[in-house]
Amino acid sequence: MVKRSSAPWTVTDGRAGNVRQAVALASALRQGTHRPLILQPRAPWRWLAPRRLPGDVHGYGQALATLAADAPALAIGCGRQAAGALRVLRARGSQVVQILDPRIGSRHWDVVVVPEHDALRGSNVLTLIGSLNPVDDDWLAWGRAAFASFSTLPGPRTALLVGGPTPLAPWDETAMVHVFQALAEQIRSEGGSLLATTSRRTPPALAEILRAKFADLPHVIWGDGGDGVNPYAGLLGWANRVVVSPDSVNLLSEASATRMPVMVALADTAQGRLARFQQQLRERGRLQPRWLDWQYDRIEPLRETTRIAAEVKARLASR
Repeated sequence: MVKRSSAPWTVTDGRAGNVRQAVALASALRQGTHRPLILQPRAPWRWLAPRRLPGDVHGYGQALATLAADAPALAIGCGRQAAGALRVLRARGSQVVQILDPRIGSRHWDVVVVPEHDALRGSNVLTLIGSLNPVDDDWLAWGRAAFASFSTLPGPRTALLVGGPTPLAPWDETAMVHVFQALAEQIRSEGGSLLATTSRRTPPALAEILRAKFADLPHVIWGDGGDGVNPYAGLLGWANRVVVSPDSVNLLSEASATRMPVMVALADTAQGRLARFQQQLRERGRLQPRWLDWQYDRIEPLRETTRIAAEVKARLASR
């Protein structure tokens, strides 16, 4: 029998947040360079995943069908579509790790990894605060080296990470403009610069207002498309402090994995699991207690990915 490669495959729907978590775990396992697979689900699997249906080996696209014919030793997926595809691979002998709640019983996967602010628990369920991500001292050092020109921007450098309103964080665009204004006034008063990024969820008009508010100040502002190479690692690597919009567990987890002070703009708009996550960070002393009243002492970064990777390795080895 041909021995299967131990290097993991990452299986996702291609959404940036899901890809980022799967790749972060695959990299932290240190079992070789991961290989990515992007699913192309069709009806009815697109709607019913992760439930199994006859013929599901062909329900998530040709790439999965090809992989299933010679199933890998390990596959790591993130998101509901991936959860269904992982069940196909497990039935063919792969060990599979599912990231995020699959919304059905966890017994269908070897290991399930979910944030503590979700309700899912089980003997094969691992929980973490926030989300899996690559941010550690080496990653931040790489970001500083890759974007060394940011060192010429005056300090303190404020990183601003802006997502977009969601049902669990329905913040108002006008209120976010006021956040921009407050940051701009602080930089004018004390000096410094802005390192900002928006996402594909950021309302286009708001992204334009952001650029206008800081046009006369030292800044780097990157938007999702049209602004060249994404300098995200450089933004976090060179920042002295970080402001995050309240709508993304991933953005806030990555900001909290730095050693910089972090605050959430419009924090009171967060609901449900987002509010619970923020409360966990407050209890750990990881968030700034007051708006723009920066405290830099005794900041412990939130870094869960290495711990989770070690636990995943141990669980899989025991099976």
